[in-house]
Amino acid sequence: MEFYCRVGSSSGDVLEGVHVSDSEASLRQDLKEKGLYILSLQRKGMLSWRELSLPKLRRLPMREFIVFNQELVALLKAGMPLVQSLDILRQRVENSLFKSVLDDVHDQVRSGTLLSEAFHAHGDLFSGVYTASLTAGEKSGRLEEVLRRYVTYARIITSVRRKTLSALIYPTVLLCLSLIVVAIIVLNVVPQFADFYQGMNAELPLLTQIIIAVSVLVGSYFLPILSILLIFFALMYTWLKQPNGRAFIDKALLRVPGIGKLVAKFSSSQLARTLATLLGGGIPLVNALDVAAQSVGNRHFSSLLIAVSQEVREGQALSTSMASRAVFPSVAVKMVEVGESTGALQEMLNSVADFFDEEIETTLSRFMTLIEPILLVIMGIIIAGLLLALYLPLLHMGAIVQ
Repeated sequence: MEFYCRVGSSSGDVLEGVHVSDSEASLRQDLKEKGLYILSLQRKGMLSWRELSLPKLRRLPMREFIVFNQELVALLKAGMPLVQSLDILRQRVENSLFKSVLDDVHDQVRSGTLLSEAFHAHGDLFSGVYTASLTAGEKSGRLEEVLRRYVTYARIITSVRRKTLSALIYPTVLLCLSLIVVAIIVLNVVPQFADFYQGMNAELPLLTQIIIAVSVLVGSYFLPILSILLIFFALMYTWLKQPNGRAFIDKALLRVPGIGKLVAKFSSSQLARTLATLLGGGIPLVNALDVAAQSVGNRHFSSLLIAVSQEVREGQALSTSMASRAVFPSVAVKMVEVGESTGALQEMLNSVADFFDEEIETTLSRFMTLIEPILLVIMGIIIAGLLLALYLPLLHMGAIVQ
């Protein structure tokens, strides 16, 4: 089988190419043995709409996954053996995909495979933070404690994402409804006014002529315009699914005024929370950085973390390496520096994550407070301008009659 891989080298370079292997698990192992850090890995094949929608079908419900880990912690705390705990929990899972995964994990663990290896065999269904946490828990003999820490981490990350998406829902719905109203006016109302004015042979104001010309153009070539837009969005979606496209957009978002700072705070919070969780599980800092590079959602952040990890591996302080890259907020760099100097890096990273989570929530609240009236005013001006352009000739005619 052929796989399209995007990996990072120890020097911080990002490499892309096609690799041949019997399975995804064996390819991941080969790449790790070569000292490469996997950023993305997907099976190569003919691109189709079915394949484009496949990742959504292969996504586990986060809420059910968190509940599973909470129940697993409770059973382990009660003294239940791991195999029996998995056997009980797999029968309680409702999602068919998750149930099939747990059936396979149970069979592997019963045959002697480590729990971390059993979950890791299912590829991208489970984050590197989760499998790394399981590995640390198994090596230290504190699986229950590590799982409890991961559940806390997952609930906080999910909560921040949910709040971010919730803040964007209302402006998106409002914008879509406004565009629909404008489309109805341009396609249905304007042509009727155009026919009326044409019958009167009146000289129309320039604004009215522009609105009528746009309406005629859109009405005459509606299907070709719609087809071009659909093809454009399909190509954009396909490009964004590729590693290069996603990395380009992620880097561009960081440069957008206002939005860039919010994206940097969210990525820094995710990075700090991930590192704190892994360090708390007993994973060395260098290994934790490697895992975090694969777990951070922003691909540009991910590529920078690979270089940071290599510099830390060579003996450089984490704060120094972060300070040399302007994308990391100065507050995070200073707090990491304090954590390194006091030997309390894990606690300081948690403080960094909490600090940015509060700032993100505050920023989103301000965004919601401002964006609603701004959108209403903008769309009101647009609709009022359309109506004024339509009725302006009538006003002129009335003045001439008087």
